[in-house]
Amino acid sequence: MPDRIRARFLFIFMFIRKIEPTDVSNVIALMREFAEYEKLAGSFEITEQRLSSVLFDDGAYVQCLVAEVNGRICGYSLFYPCFASFRGQKGIYLEDIYISPEFRGGGIGKTMLQEIARAVAVNGFERIDFQVLYWNTPAIDFYIALGAVRDDSERHFKFTDMAFAGLAK
Repeated sequence: MPDRIRARFLFIFMFIRKIEPTDVSNVIALMREFAEYEKLAGSFEITEQRLSSVLFDDGAYVQCLVAEVNGRICGYSLFYPCFASFRGQKGIYLEDIYISPEFRGGGIGKTMLQEIARAVAVNGFERIDFQVLYWNTPAIDFYIALGAVRDDSERHFKFTDMAFAGLAK
């Protein structure tokens, strides 16, 4: 993956680049904004230490890109490998992609998705999987306009907290 992608939108210079350790606090702030937007602020527990660990420690498996406009980090994406067993496809799971509201509509989100796709395609990855909250029509419309396929037949489940602890015993 190139260290920096440079694009010009409305005379503003925008960079999409890999996260650096010094960016973690800015990404945490954006994650908090995203949690509030998705009405999930009550579940927001991530710390700089935990995020840094999954991004930079030995065995780190999460990748992060940041969008920077005029020196300000205004967006991020978090993703990690996954596998579609029935189709036999290597993919990445896009956990988050978030652009601050004042920077939306200028192509940053699309550019970030394109960079993710290019970066993982060179390693034989063939797909990007993700979820969108049912009420988030701006995001749904954005992904559909880029060619994403929507599958309403699936339901998201998770084992967390006490349910996970019970399984792990």
